[in-house]
Amino acid sequence: MGTYIIFTREEPIKDEAAMQAYRDINASGPRTEGLEALAIYGEITGLEGETPDGAVVLRFPDRATALKWYNSPKYQEAIAHRKRAAPYRAFMVEGL
Repeated sequence: MGTYIIFTREEPIKDEAAMQAYRDINASGPRTEGLEALAIYGEITGLEGETPDGAVVLRFPDRATALKWYNSPKYQEAIAHRKRAAPYRAFMVEGL
């Protein structure tokens, strides 16, 4: 069963250097088998509630792979930079 990790950026980036550090760490990290980026900051059309400033949707083959990626030392290092760059929400949901 596919599992999705979804990130929503709640406000515009306030620290571009921190965001670049986040991007650089992610780009240099090992590739995760089965990870597929489905949406990365595409155009957003709000339908209900507050519309986020940006969104990323990642698909993983299963929950264990998603958690392994999220909890990896490399991604945990990157998170601190993302949090300095802008306020985000992140959550995981299992697909059908």
